[in-house]
Amino acid sequence: MKIFKNKYFWIGLVLFFIIYGQINKPSATKQNTVESTQQTSTSSTTDTKKQVAASSEKPTTQQQPTTVTSTTEQPTTQAKVPKEFKNALAKAKSYAQLMSMSKQGIYDQLTSEHGEKFPAEAAQYAIDNLQWDYKENALKKAKQYQDMMNMSTDAIKDQLISEHGEKFTVEEAEYAIEHLE
Repeated sequence: MKIFKNKYFWIGLVLFFIIYGQINKPSATKQNTVESTQQTSTSSTTDTKKQVAASSEKPTTQQQPTTVTSTTEQPTTQAKVPKEFKNALAKAKSYAQLMSMSKQGIYDQLTSEHGEKFPAEAAQYAIDNLQWDYKENALKKAKQYQDMMNMSTDAIKDQLISEHGEKFTVEEAEYAIEHLE
């Protein structure tokens, strides 16, 4: 398994996925737009339901300010997030989506001198705010190793949890192994 310790293998693999992602970018952009529209729609619906529920009850002086405050605080909080933090989050999402990376792998890529060079605080913000199913990413990586490299399940698990490999948690790797076909 010396190939996985070779930095040129990993550089080539990263470049492959970046190029692959650029080729398929229009469909990914459409998917992101649909996802963000759905998220906006869901949060708007939730806010509307809260307002309807609050208005259907007997209005009191305590309930109305609470509703107003909760709807006005959200945009202000988002406006205070530095642009670099938002950029780190967007980049983290693309790594999770296009390359099926682990949480630790994404953090390392965001902060790497040979990667994105984001400050640790921006990378941590991205990791903390990225809502992603890392077990599914581990499963996708496991399937790639199984299909493209004909690796055994033990070797796949080792690669998934390795510090020089994918850096998934043991729990995520075990999930992936259990769900391989």
